[in-house]
Amino acid sequence: MTPAIVMEIGRQAILTVLTVAAPILLTALAVGLIVSIFQAATQINEATLQFVPKFTAMFVILLLIGPWILQYLIDFIQRLLGSIPQLIG
Repeated sequence: MTPAIVMEIGRQAILTVLTVAAPILLTALAVGLIVSIFQAATQINEATLQFVPKFTAMFVILLLIGPWILQYLIDFIQRLLGSIPQLIG
C-alpha cells in the first residue's frame, strides 16, 4: 500500500464525515442564528432558549435524513472493505 492510497482513503473518509455531518450542523447553525436574532430583538437572555429549538430541529432532521445517512455510510464501508484485497495484493 502506497502513501498515495492511504491519502486517498483518508480524503474519502473526511469527505464522508463532512457530507454526513453537514445537514445536521447546518440545521443547528441556522436555528441558532434565528434564535439569537430573536433573543437580541426581544432582549431575552435565557440559555435554555438556545438548546431546546436546536435539539428539536436536529432531531427532526436526523429523523428525515437518517436513512440517507445510514445508506451513505454503508456504501462507504462496503467500498472500503471491498477494496482491501486490492490494497493488500
